Amino acid sequence: MTDQAERINAFIKLGKFFREYSEYCKKPEAIGFNKDLGQRTQEVITLAGHKNGWFTAENILFAMESWGELLTSENLKEWLSDYPIDRPNRKTVALIMAGNIPLVGFHDFLSVLLSGNRALVKLSSNDAVLLPFIANYLIEQSPVLKNEITFTDGKLEHFDAVIATGSDNTARYFEHYFSHKPHIIRKNRNSVAVLTGKESKEQLTALGEDIFRYYGLGCRSVSKVFVPKGYRFDPFFEAIYDYNPIINQAKYANNYDYNKAVYLMSEFKILENGFLMLKEDPSYSSPIATLFYEEYDSIDGLKHRIKTNKEKMQCVVANGLFEDEVDFGKTQKPALRDYADGVDTVEFLLKT
Repeated sequence: MTDQAERINAFIKLGKFFREYSEYCKKPEAIGFNKDLGQRTQEVITLAGHKNGWFTAENILFAMESWGELLTSENLKEWLSDYPIDRPNRKTVALIMAGNIPLVGFHDFLSVLLSGNRALVKLSSNDAVLLPFIANYLIEQSPVLKNEITFTDGKLEHFDAVIATGSDNTARYFEHYFSHKPHIIRKNRNSVAVLTGKESKEQLTALGEDIFRYYGLGCRSVSKVFVPKGYRFDPFFEAIYDYNPIINQAKYANNYDYNKAVYLMSEFKILENGFLMLKEDPSYSSPIATLFYEEYDSIDGLKHRIKTNKEKMQCVVANGLFEDEVDFGKTQKPALRDYADGVDTVEFLLKT
């Protein structure tokens, strides 16, 4: 088996493990799953939650399930089929990870290893548990990866290229610090939804998944909706009501209470239903427990604005309005070819 085939096979096994662990969580009595591995995985998930209160077991499991669906032989080989990967020019790629949602940097990690390169990983302190556990699993499946994955919490040294994710402020630092190396520097992005008033209840309910999954902390989380003038939010509030248990999460509830107090003291007009606030605002990045909204006069005018501000948006949720729109409820289910910021990571790695 070639080095490339071994790497792909390791990730195929990882996908199988994710799928089987998901089933194990639903039916612990099921026969055939390695119970010791299941126990170790549960301990890692619990530890990740202790380190970061936003990393609930439900959201970590969702991330694992999502990757389990993608990491199949068919998906991986189809994804990589357009790239000339078999070549000897192996590089060490530094990965500076964000820590806002579970496994947020996994696609970069996957892209580096399956393009035949070495990964030098600097983890966020907010997400420093899950990826090392997964890396160990991969190495167990394919020892060829043992010297291909390195984690460091010190200064990054001896690398050929870098992929760094952070805020707009850290991006400026990254761009200066890594200017002498080939790089991808990712900044703040948010996702938006465009409503016309013709959406079904099912579509609006699905939009709730785009808003509330990961507590709205991801760049693929919808943080703003555009609505036609005079839009009534009653159907929207009715459709998302089943997401109300989110207010039982202490960190979310604290943010809800704090932001509501700020809005009221500032005499901002808000709409709210006890677990989500709607605030009219031209910005794209809304605080936790808040969804910004803005009215539009015409779809054509809105299309022009969104095109003009495309660099600020990760996903645009809509129904038949935009060429690259995302369906309601699907923002947190990206395909392997859905690259962050629209930058083809594998192509970058192969051309570097």
